[in-house]
Amino acid sequence: MGKAKKNKSEFEQTTVELQKNTPEFEQTTEQTTEQTTVEVNLSDTDYYFNRELSWLEFNNRVLHEATDPRTPLLERLKFMAIFSSNLDEFFMVRVAGLKQQVLAQVSKRTPDGRTPSEQLDAIRVRLLPMVTQQHQHFEQELRPLLAKAGIYILDYVDLNQKQRNYLENYYSEQIFPVLTPLAVDPSHPFPYMSNLSLNLAVVVKDPETGAELFARVKVPRVLKRFVPLPEKLQQQQNGKTTSWTGVPLEQIIAHNLESLFPGMKIQECHPFRITRNADLTVEEYEADDLLIAIEEELRKRRFGRSAVRMEIPVTTSKLVRHTLMRELELEETDVYEFEGLLALGDLMSLMALPRPELKDPVWEPVVPRRLRFPIGEENVEDIFSVIRSRDLLVHHPYHSFGATVERFITQAAQDPDVLAIKMTLYRTSGDSPIIDALIRAAENGDQVSVLIELKARFDEENNIVWARKLEQAGVHVVYGLVGLKTHTKIVLVVRREGDTIRRYVHIGTGNYNSKTAKLYTDLGLLSCRDDLGADLTDLFNSLTGYSRQKSYRKLLVAPFSLRDRMIEMIQREIEHCRNGATGRIVAKMNSLLDPKMIAALYNASQAGVKIDLIVRGICGLRPGLKGVSENIRVVSVVGRFLEHSRIFYFQNQGQEEVYIGSADWMRRNLDRRVEAVTPVEDPEITKDLEEILAIMLADNRQAWDLQPDGTYIQRQPAQGVKEESAHQILMDMALQSSGIG
Repeated sequence: MGKAKKNKSEFEQTTVELQKNTPEFEQTTEQTTEQTTVEVNLSDTDYYFNRELSWLEFNNRVLHEATDPRTPLLERLKFMAIFSSNLDEFFMVRVAGLKQQVLAQVSKRTPDGRTPSEQLDAIRVRLLPMVTQQHQHFEQELRPLLAKAGIYILDYVDLNQKQRNYLENYYSEQIFPVLTPLAVDPSHPFPYMSNLSLNLAVVVKDPETGAELFARVKVPRVLKRFVPLPEKLQQQQNGKTTSWTGVPLEQIIAHNLESLFPGMKIQECHPFRITRNADLTVEEYEADDLLIAIEEELRKRRFGRSAVRMEIPVTTSKLVRHTLMRELELEETDVYEFEGLLALGDLMSLMALPRPELKDPVWEPVVPRRLRFPIGEENVEDIFSVIRSRDLLVHHPYHSFGATVERFITQAAQDPDVLAIKMTLYRTSGDSPIIDALIRAAENGDQVSVLIELKARFDEENNIVWARKLEQAGVHVVYGLVGLKTHTKIVLVVRREGDTIRRYVHIGTGNYNSKTAKLYTDLGLLSCRDDLGADLTDLFNSLTGYSRQKSYRKLLVAPFSLRDRMIEMIQREIEHCRNGATGRIVAKMNSLLDPKMIAALYNASQAGVKIDLIVRGICGLRPGLKGVSENIRVVSVVGRFLEHSRIFYFQNQGQEEVYIGSADWMRRNLDRRVEAVTPVEDPEITKDLEEILAIMLADNRQAWDLQPDGTYIQRQPAQGVKEESAHQILMDMALQSSGIG
């Protein structure tokens, strides 16, 4: 890889540049030997961050990308939308779960010492300024910047007469036929409102009786949220030619309500949005058919879950506010008031505008050099021969998912020498070539087995569709082990080669999804090593049949051996330090929350082990605490791509061990999911993985350092120092290594 020598050196020197960003590191490490003699109670709540508050800090880093002027304008809108959609899921699952615990009078405290009720209070205190900042920034900063770029999101009241005439006609022809006003009175009970729906609360007055009546109008999702004006009506705005002008759909409806309530006087109208509990509760042990049980839970998610949040404008009247709160059974603490537009997640649609100068440069994933002919652009024909020559590491989205993982599976499906294909599917795309390949393989007579995780949150419906489609084609479909989610990302291909049978494997960190592979950073190992093939055979047999196998040749498998082996390797680094050598751990993951793993890292820090943690999202570990964690640094990288890969490095006194796999260091991954983590034994691939870690640790553009108080500080390049974006560096290196750059 292009910068291997430089970054490897930085890695081995424990990233000297990082010490400049955290000067206290040098000062405190000198005291390590003395401090290890002090007894510390590692169950003390002061040593742990709260899961929910840590997640909010992650989403705050996402929001920062929307406010950072270095981010291209439409990309800032994208991050604004991601911040909102992240919050939706947070309320649907995490807040909803805490509310259920409060109702059930659960008083168990988290590692940081909070009860469910205390967590809800803390969430609101932290979240209110964040959402206020989001809406203010959109209204006061982004909308004016969009206007300067010729992109106008206009309010209906600001339209000229010609534009209003057009939208009145559009309303009559396209919107009005779809709308259904729902009255609320003794003969019309308060209507059910679906999760994440945007609605209008309308108060009308009957001129004959003088009675004020309440009604609800749902803003239909089947129509565009932002209705564009035709080009002839958007030629000039403030003296400038525009490239796009649109109006929020709810405002068009609100200004044409007379057609829905003829003969009534419109007193007031306010948009509002609700969020419901959307987590699934499936009693697997009691379910005769898991697929049918989950389908029933999905219906409850849509139609029978309690509301957990309401979003309204600050201008909403007390009458409407209290009516909605009463009917939805919400408290004051469940209401979030904003200035300006609601449902900013819909801003994502504006990313489709043809304005490349306002977006990140287009990135086209490359085909790894080993999968290309020495000359020309055409790919090699036989991926199996490439894997036989040596293990192959693929890194998405820098490497093409279609030309690597999809190709591995589709070639296996077409190969007459392939006897069997087995794989796990946690999430996949709606038009997946992998699904089509598996169906073709089954139709060709191959033995095809697919484990589909029906409980993959918010992909349950999609996975049910694929399960049925695969079953109809003759694929053996199973749903995993009772009580455990199958989160591991593995493929096993069994192939006849002459008189022998050879097994090829893919062990990855991400889902088999061609769409998210363009957005998420993930790693995959393609290999035909006998020990990995045998391990995957045993693992698939345990997933599809009956087995109590808990040990494997090479794989670390949760919930059996993964936790214990990781703690053993941490302890080994401790022993090296105690014996006068050095200890070094670098771990990259999405989330770190497991108290036992955190305590093991604290013990390692106390012994003098130097630890760098690259944790994108939730982190329950508190770094930089004197006598506990002064040898631990935590960095989060948030930028163009979503960091999703997991890498675990242990120095082991020069006999380095590197692992990749599907598991974070969270209780759910280590104890309640089937996960697989594989050692990487090819020396060149090991160096590549160490280089990736070094690049992440040296980032000074999108990297954030976690402070002892739980806040994050974004790194800034020092004066005269070049900006180092990990994502940009890895894109450049991918081009160079493929022979394109």
